[in-house]
Amino acid sequence: MSSGDAPDVTPSLKGLALDGRPLGKRGAATRRRLLDATAGLLESHGVRDLRVVDIAREVGSSPATFYQYFRDVEEAVLVLAEEVGEDLAPVGELLARPWKGEAGLGSAREMVDAFLQYWDGHRAVLRTRNLAAQEGDQRFRDVRNQSLRPLTEGVAAKVAESQAEGKVGPAVAPIAAAAALVAMLERMAAFHTDLEPLGASREDVVETTARIIYQTVTGRKG
Repeated sequence: MSSGDAPDVTPSLKGLALDGRPLGKRGAATRRRLLDATAGLLESHGVRDLRVVDIAREVGSSPATFYQYFRDVEEAVLVLAEEVGEDLAPVGELLARPWKGEAGLGSAREMVDAFLQYWDGHRAVLRTRNLAAQEGDQRFRDVRNQSLRPLTEGVAAKVAESQAEGKVGPAVAPIAAAAALVAMLERMAAFHTDLEPLGASREDVVETTARIIYQTVTGRKG
């Protein structure tokens, strides 16, 4: 995907019609149906294979209606990616708890489980977002980074706290450790079902990932 010459913030990303007009109740409902249809079709179509006419047909409308709200399919997917990114906030809030002892390991376990649930619930949109980001589309990269930043910074703060207590060595850079752990967490969430044929259940993935994160963050054995 290419970001082209699109502005950083388009009307569609702010919940407006493409010409910048505020949406009325009916317009907002139509826009919502188009977004939901796009998300549903991403389950079975790659974004390059998804056409505006397919989305419009799904909601019993016309391509002309779609273009009142979005420039193209990619922009509709970008809106979905922003919305989905906001749903990650409760996962990061679990870092506010003390990570001490068995209760701390439990908090890490709960965070990993919640992250996997988040991915399982939004897999098609998140997969499309990450693929676009990896292919160099700065719009999707920015949305992904914005979504993961609070979680990454929260983990980094936990590492720094353990470092100040002498439990994590000074050679560990908190933000680098956090970025590595969040990348691992996202990778495991994206592909945990692929491990099932190899004998690793979802519970195994949660437990193992939680212990790796807990040990790295706290310097304690899980």
